[in-house]
Amino acid sequence: MAILLDEKSRIVIQGITGSEGSFHTREAVKLGTRVVAGVTPGKGGTELDGIPVYDCVGDAVAKQKANVSGIYTPAAFTPDAIFEAIEAGVRLVVCMTEGIPVLEMIRVKQALKGSGARMIGPNCPGITTPKVGKVGFMPNFIHKQGNVGVISRSGTLTYEVIWQLTNLGIGQSTSVGIGGDPIVGSGFTDILALFERDPQTEAIVMIGEIGGTAEEEAAEFIRSQVKKPVVSFIAGRTAPPGRRMGHAGAIISGGKGTAADKFKALEKAGVIVEKNPAELGQRVAEILQKKKI
Repeated sequence: MAILLDEKSRIVIQGITGSEGSFHTREAVKLGTRVVAGVTPGKGGTELDGIPVYDCVGDAVAKQKANVSGIYTPAAFTPDAIFEAIEAGVRLVVCMTEGIPVLEMIRVKQALKGSGARMIGPNCPGITTPKVGKVGFMPNFIHKQGNVGVISRSGTLTYEVIWQLTNLGIGQSTSVGIGGDPIVGSGFTDILALFERDPQTEAIVMIGEIGGTAEEEAAEFIRSQVKKPVVSFIAGRTAPPGRRMGHAGAIISGGKGTAADKFKALEKAGVIVEKNPAELGQRVAEILQKKKI
């Protein structure tokens, strides 16, 4: 069983004819992803490597039964692209675009309520389920099918921990980059709930960052709702208060959002906290070995 992407996923790429959209579509297809359509207004009736391009998502849903959208559109057009996908009835929206204003994301969150759609991102590396496919930027070669779920606010550290796991012979069930903006479509708790219910996933890696309270909320959720072992790392321990680190959401403000606070909350919830990102894979290997004994 896979979360988010499975054998029924039929993907439409919004912004498919742009440089990022076309490149990452081709990479996804190489991985075996079922991309059934693309969307670029004004380019309807054309093709990309045999993939039909439509003027709107509604046409892709009606004609190709698309049910997952990958968005690579410029930031100025992305809110409307998200609304279009939601209104077309797409069940999963994965948005890689960065630079979406917070006010626009508030509108997006309101549109998602009661829509039946789930959103990953924005400003994220996307999702990958080995042997099924991917939507996003994650490199093809780093993945291996297996039983460890990965959730991360950091794109680069997502790739790092996946590659560590693969080199240790440990495969992944699904890897999800939730994005580093202050407001995202799905947070840690949303994806943790999916991994907890997923019979394929035996352990979870959660990579957080300074800023906000998402990790503290995840810690409380893990304490009360998650029985599977969780290994976590928090990026940005050395960042000074008031200084943004990388992502728009990675900023310590009002005395909240420090790495120390997040480490403390996670440890209290029974999470195995690793302060050296280079050792994350080894911690997971130790957990899986104990489960076998």
